[in-house]
Amino acid sequence: MVNLQTLLSLKEHAASWVEQYPVGMVLDSNECHSAFGLKNYELLIAAGIKEEVRSGEKAFEKLNEFIAHHNGEWLFGFLTYDLKNQLEVLASNHRDGIGFPELCFFVPQKLIVIDKNGECIVGNEWIDEVLQQQLPDNAHKPVSLQQRVSKEQYIEDIESIKQHIIEGDVYELNYCVEFYAEHTSITPDLIYNKLRSKSAVPFGSFVKYHHHYLMGASPERFLMKQDNVVYSQPIKGTIKRGCSPEEDEALKLALLHSEKERAENLMIVDLVRNDLARSAQTGSVKVEELFGVYSFPQVHQMISTVSANIKEGISISEAIQLAFPMGSMTGAPKIMSMKLIEQYERTKRGLYSGAIGFITPDGDFDLNVVIRSIQYNAQSQYLNFEVGGAITYDSVAELEYQECLLKAKAMFEVLGEMCRCADVQMCRCADV
Repeated sequence: MVNLQTLLSLKEHAASWVEQYPVGMVLDSNECHSAFGLKNYELLIAAGIKEEVRSGEKAFEKLNEFIAHHNGEWLFGFLTYDLKNQLEVLASNHRDGIGFPELCFFVPQKLIVIDKNGECIVGNEWIDEVLQQQLPDNAHKPVSLQQRVSKEQYIEDIESIKQHIIEGDVYELNYCVEFYAEHTSITPDLIYNKLRSKSAVPFGSFVKYHHHYLMGASPERFLMKQDNVVYSQPIKGTIKRGCSPEEDEALKLALLHSEKERAENLMIVDLVRNDLARSAQTGSVKVEELFGVYSFPQVHQMISTVSANIKEGISISEAIQLAFPMGSMTGAPKIMSMKLIEQYERTKRGLYSGAIGFITPDGDFDLNVVIRSIQYNAQSQYLNFEVGGAITYDSVAELEYQECLLKAKAMFEVLGEMCRCADVQMCRCADV
C-alpha cells in the first residue's frame, strides 16, 4: 500500500519525471469520485517507449495489429479528433498549430500503476526515482492569449447554427473556439501541476510526445471496457459552483431541472446508445444513470452513463472505432454535425475532442474525452486550448459564450493570462 503522503508526492513529481523521456504520460484520477462509481486506477505513469504505432492510413487497422502483437502488455496512447476523416467522407483543412500525430499507442519502458485502493500493482521499483526528481521553479511569465473568434463573430456563428437546426440539418451541434498564444515559452510540467491543483478531475492527464504536450483536466470519460462490458459517460450540462453551500446546492438543483440541459444530455445519450449498439450484443445497450449531477472544483456537470455488452469477435480497436469520435463533442446526427463543425470552426481540433488513455494486459481499457486541456508545441512555441458547448434551438448566444469562458476559467488562471480578447473583463472574471 502506498501511503497518502507518498501518493501525493508521486503525483507532484510525475510529470517532471516523464519530462526526461521523449515520450510519456501521466493519468491521474485526483482522488475524485468517478461518475457511477466506475474507477479502477488512481495513478498511472508511463515513461519512455519500447515500441509504438503511429498514425498513417488505416490507423485503426494498424492499432488492431499493434494491440494483438502486444497482447498481455500495458499500452498507453491517444487518438485525435481528426481520425474521423478515416472513418467517414470528411476532411479537416483548418490550421493545426500543435501537430500531434493523429494516433499513437506505445509500450512504455518504465511504468507505475496504482489502483483505486492505493496499491502499487506495477512499478514499485521506480517510485523512489520519481520522488527524487527535481521540480521546476514555481514561477512563470504570464501567457499573452488571443482568441481566434471574437465574441461578436461567436454570436453570429451561433445564430447561423441555430438556423441549421430550424431547417432540420442537425438537432444539436458542439461548436468550439480556440484561445492561443504564439512565440510563448512555458514549463509544461509546472503548468500541469498548477492545473491539477486548480481543477482536480477524474481524468487528469499529462502527455509528452517529443516536442508536443498536453496538460489536461478533463472530467469526461469517452469509453471504458471492464471484462465484457463497455461504458460511455457523456457530459452535457454545465453550471458554475456557488459561493456558499446554500447557493451551491441551489445551482445543482437548477442544473438538474433545466429543461434545456436535460434535452441536450438526452440527445447525446441517444446518440451514444446508437454508437454502442454497433458493437453490442443485441438488446444489451442500457442507460445505467440518466442526468446524474456531479461536482468539480470549477463547475457542476450533468453526466449520464450508458453501457453495453460487447458481442463476440469485436476487438478493442473495433469497439473504439465504432464509437469514435464521441458524440458529446460532435452533435446529432453525427456526420452532418462534423461537416458543420468544419464549416464554422476556424481551428483544426487535433487532440482536443480526441481521447487519451490506456489498455491493460487483460484487454480492458479506459479513454477520456480531451476537454479543459492546454496544448503546447515546444518547437514552434505555440500554445492553445479550446472550449465549446452544445448548441440547440433553445441556445442563447450570450449565455453560451459565458459558458465557454466558465469552462476556460481554470486554464486562464493557470496561465496567468494577459488576455487580448474582445471582452477582457469577462475572460478574467472569477465570477464567470
